[in-house]
Amino acid sequence: MDFFQVNRTRRSIRRYSAQPVSRTLLEQLLSEAIQAPSAHNRQPWRFAVIQDAETKTRLAVAMGEQLRADLAADGLDAAAIEADAARSYARVTGAPAVIILCLSMADMDRYADEKRSHNEYLMAAQSVAMAGQNLLLAAAAYGLGACWMCAPLFCPDVVCSTLELPDGWQPQSLITVGYPAEVKRKSRNPLEKNVLWR
Repeated sequence: MDFFQVNRTRRSIRRYSAQPVSRTLLEQLLSEAIQAPSAHNRQPWRFAVIQDAETKTRLAVAMGEQLRADLAADGLDAAAIEADAARSYARVTGAPAVIILCLSMADMDRYADEKRSHNEYLMAAQSVAMAGQNLLLAAAAYGLGACWMCAPLFCPDVVCSTLELPDGWQPQSLITVGYPAEVKRKSRNPLEKNVLWR
């Protein structure tokens, strides 16, 4: 497929077949991900790739415990909490591969003031997100499905400790990857709704 076809047909896929995704193919996705632009060309992205079923289960259980605690603190009823936790568990464990997209500030500029430090962090986060978008597009180009989940932002310590991530790796998203077991369509608002011309 050419770029425009990939861009317009890519979907967030949450259900996958049991067919495994080869390490070679996952490396190809990551190779495309790191072609993204980045602030100062510092390339602050880091990737933790999980294919082991036991590791995916441990991660899903640990994240689910945090999710339950957060939703209980919000006052949700038990049935709604369990439904949300079960949905999250199924998405993580049902994917042949899970990629944790992380941010590292190790090579970014350092500032004495909070404002510039915050902006530098935002620049790194934007860079990581662009790498994630490249990964999603590459997955679609290779006939794979993928879905970006922001859940690690709500439980970064849980993700870091469960996966024993290196110091300084800050989880930004969880991307599930596999061969699609569903067909999805998407809609977009008319261009004029979201564009200001001057």
